[in-house]
Amino acid sequence: MKILAPLYMAALYAFIFLPVIVLVVFSFQDGRLPVPPLKGVTLKWYADVLSDRALLSALWNSLLVAIVSSAIALTLGFLAAVALARTILPGSALIRGLLIAPMTVSYLIIALGLMNLWRDLGLSVSLWATGIGHVVINLPLCFAILYAAMGDQQRSAERAARDLGASEPRVLWHVTAPMLLPSLLAAFFLSVTFSWDEFIIAFLLTRFDVTLPVEIWSLLKSGLSPKTNAVGALVFLVSVAAVIILELTVFRKRRA
Repeated sequence: MKILAPLYMAALYAFIFLPVIVLVVFSFQDGRLPVPPLKGVTLKWYADVLSDRALLSALWNSLLVAIVSSAIALTLGFLAAVALARTILPGSALIRGLLIAPMTVSYLIIALGLMNLWRDLGLSVSLWATGIGHVVINLPLCFAILYAAMGDQQRSAERAARDLGASEPRVLWHVTAPMLLPSLLAAFFLSVTFSWDEFIIAFLLTRFDVTLPVEIWSLLKSGLSPKTNAVGALVFLVSVAAVIILELTVFRKRRA
């Protein structure tokens, strides 16, 4: 029985990481198609990616939209969570339900609704419209994470700070936010991840300034290529580097 646990973990990790390993391996394929057998090793696809202005522009657009929309969603979600956790309002349960409701709605429905709204307002689709759409889908996530993390410990510390004369903004900035820092970081980086990978809203609400998933989709229309593998490998490398940096700085310091 003792051998079953290691075998199960090995199978689990293989199931999770095998697609990524295949993607990275065939990003070095010295051929036109990223399929077996591996004909040789080359870095020309990475050179093509780094010299492709459209891809780099899409990468920058994705990074900009992900960070800005996640920061806005986190701020709004934090304020909403504090208000609903610390104040008894008529219909609080209904308000919480309405805030979380977008998590149960298809991204396609949200994208179509926003596109029609933009058309009715006489506005053209753009990268900013995509950012607003990502705020819509990420705000419920941030709210749910932060609302669940608020407990009596934060309430007592906030009450003590008010008794000592701290204003409400100072209580939020110096007491509530630091005590919720792990949850704030979790909500922010999950939002960044969802925004970074999101395709449907970005596809319907952008025209010229597209995000990386939309640009990759455009590349895939012309068929499979090791170049798309190289893009995925670079994105995976950046994600792993970000996780390692956070683990070595923020989270390790927090545990200490």
